[in-house]
Amino acid sequence: MIGSIIGDIVGSVFEHRNIKITDFKLFNFGARFTDDTVLTIAIADAILNNLPYDLALREWGQKYPGRGYGNHFDIWLYSEDPRPYNSWGNGSGMRVSPIGFAFNDLGKVLEASKKSAEVTHNHPEGIKGAQAIASAVFLARTGNSKEEIRDFITNSFGYNLMRTVEEIRPHYKFDISCQGSVPEAIICFLDSSDFEDCIRLSISIGGDSDTIACMAGGIAQAYYQTMPSEIVNTAREKLPTEMITVLDEFEGIYGIS
Repeated sequence: MIGSIIGDIVGSVFEHRNIKITDFKLFNFGARFTDDTVLTIAIADAILNNLPYDLALREWGQKYPGRGYGNHFDIWLYSEDPRPYNSWGNGSGMRVSPIGFAFNDLGKVLEASKKSAEVTHNHPEGIKGAQAIASAVFLARTGNSKEEIRDFITNSFGYNLMRTVEEIRPHYKFDISCQGSVPEAIICFLDSSDFEDCIRLSISIGGDSDTIACMAGGIAQAYYQTMPSEIVNTAREKLPTEMITVLDEFEGIYGIS
């Protein structure tokens, strides 16, 4: 899941900037992990320790306040009686990549990603976004081609994946909805030639850059299975020790370091 975290950190300084280019410094001054990383780590922790998803999300979110959480999630995070709030936002998709790595059956991936989403994002689009990203990660790591991944996501979730990054980039604007960012993130992966290219394409379309790159980065890690060591090491240096501990344990069991 380090691929998702890399995307988040790289994208953290480009949100709202709409740079619309792929030639940029990957780790700019001020690049840091955001809520995308915190909650991805939380889902991994839940899987590793058999914790309820809502409990893990609240524990990690409260440890790292002020990391860019949405208003409704922030209220949920500290509520005495936390309940799902019918969100269709892409928060469900940004945190779900560990599920695509951890489960070895597509049906279980779909079931687990639904459960991880609906503790907050119980709107059908919020659930669908999480399931699409998790299943793309699963299909990518289990040897499916890009065309097979495209076909499954299109047929299962109805997203239009027949567009290209070049077609999306000129007119794409900030959109935090699953329906307005999950298919774009998947297209950035589908159009990419390697892991780094995927991250660069994800930033280049603009909008919610950290989350788009986070979602695409998880799929790209699963598919390409190799990432430049300098990119991985730079991202790891920006994480606190307790996150590195979860990351290493998770990737030692389920993933690709």
